[in-house]
Amino acid sequence: MPKKKTPKPEDTGPKVKKIYTIKLTDAQLEQLGERLDSDPSCAWTHYDVAYSQFAFKGDGVNVVGYQSGKLVVQGKKTEDFVRDILEAEITCEARLGYDEVHNPEWFTLHAGCDESGKGDLFGPLVTACVVADESMVRDWIEAGVCDSKKITDNTILKLDKLIRGTKGVVIGIAFARMTKYNHLYKKFGDNLNKLLAWYHGRGLNEALDQRPAPWGLLDQFTKQPLVDAYVQDRKEFKLVSRTKAESDPVVAAASIVARAIYVREMKRLSDELRDVLGGEELMKGASAKVLAQAKKIIAAKGPGELAGYAKMHFKTAYEAQGLEPPKKPAWSKFK
Repeated sequence: MPKKKTPKPEDTGPKVKKIYTIKLTDAQLEQLGERLDSDPSCAWTHYDVAYSQFAFKGDGVNVVGYQSGKLVVQGKKTEDFVRDILEAEITCEARLGYDEVHNPEWFTLHAGCDESGKGDLFGPLVTACVVADESMVRDWIEAGVCDSKKITDNTILKLDKLIRGTKGVVIGIAFARMTKYNHLYKKFGDNLNKLLAWYHGRGLNEALDQRPAPWGLLDQFTKQPLVDAYVQDRKEFKLVSRTKAESDPVVAAASIVARAIYVREMKRLSDELRDVLGGEELMKGASAKVLAQAKKIIAAKGPGELAGYAKMHFKTAYEAQGLEPPKKPAWSKFK
């Protein structure tokens, strides 16, 4: 008979957070960098990280402060660093382990909605809705689930797998490949917000049909209640919209799921264009480099083929074709 495995002490206690991210002010970031650089114990070693203001390796923990203000703490001694240095000396606010005190709504059954690809010329617009409960949220927080804009594509794909593999999770997705997307954009009167609202409505209803929830949180993209129209028949459901909703772990999970689909679609499109772009990957955003790639696609395939890869209503798409972008109509609250 096989010998029964004795659990290690660390396996029987509460899970220890091994990654922690937070947004700091410029002053706080500078203060922390100076604190670690001048530590009398000489316990911190510099190393290089792209786009960082500083990066230090310590005993059981790495600390990276990015130029954007984001701080990432990672390692088996993450909690010790956050409590003993970051919160005690820099932020002067105890938040680690107090999520339920500061944000009790995170730990209730609810839906979270977010999108990806809205600001990128190439690749689809993707929306995701995730319905989750307290136990899922706890696991995701410990795993490092946060706003997809704060993490790398490789980490997004790993977390997407974790989220989708969570027992009981419900996910609703809406996206169309590029030719269909451009058709839908026209169908919705050249109004991106109306199209985005329709996407969110589809994802929300798909998820809520599988597991009803009393409320949902949407990362606000317009002041108009456009998405509400798609869930108005759900009398027991309340949709809340607010900016920076990705701080909610369920919305963050939705942002990761949506971004993972976008990343995979960009890989598929890049593979199709491997010869056209000389082995380059399609670039995100709408920069001058993205414009150059759009011109390469047109030169190789003709202007009619760009719609299979790009959002044709972007100013960059018009510029790539040598066309003048149409003037936007005057805004009216009655439209």
